[in-house]
Amino acid sequence: MMKTIIFFVSCLFAVNSLSAQVDTTQPPYKRYPTLPPLKLMPIGSTTIFTKDQLKKNKPVLIMLFSPDCEHCQHETEDLIKNITKFKKIQIVMATMMPFEQMTAFYDRYDLKRFDNIIVGRDIYYLLPSFYKVRFLPYMAMYDKKGKLLSTFEGNLDMDKLAKIFD
Repeated sequence: MMKTIIFFVSCLFAVNSLSAQVDTTQPPYKRYPTLPPLKLMPIGSTTIFTKDQLKKNKPVLIMLFSPDCEHCQHETEDLIKNITKFKKIQIVMATMMPFEQMTAFYDRYDLKRFDNIIVGRDIYYLLPSFYKVRFLPYMAMYDKKGKLLSTFEGNLDMDKLAKIFD
């Protein structure tokens, strides 16, 4: 009888400890499906841009890119051609590349003309590890409350992207 009780209690402890394990194989954005801790150095600024500076109650598109990535260039061109579909969305374009390359990209596409686009350098390299990025461009879409809607690696059709926010 005593052996049965000890066995039963041991089984309860084993099941309890297994259920208390945290799944660390999931990337952080899946464990924490809200806006990440942005710390970007925007063009022409000496202060760090954070998620607290985003406008409240507006959806957000975070696009990780590299200025020398052809897929990123094409995605940016498509985004600009379809910008009317994204007027109500805050677009945060983040790169880890040097300021000179980021600035040349910004100037090439004349991104300053869009008041809903923020371009900045991820100086602490937070976003690639947060999203476990493998391919660029990488996009993360958030609703107006900052909850994750979807993510995508590579080029995404602008109509499909716009539908995610609808």
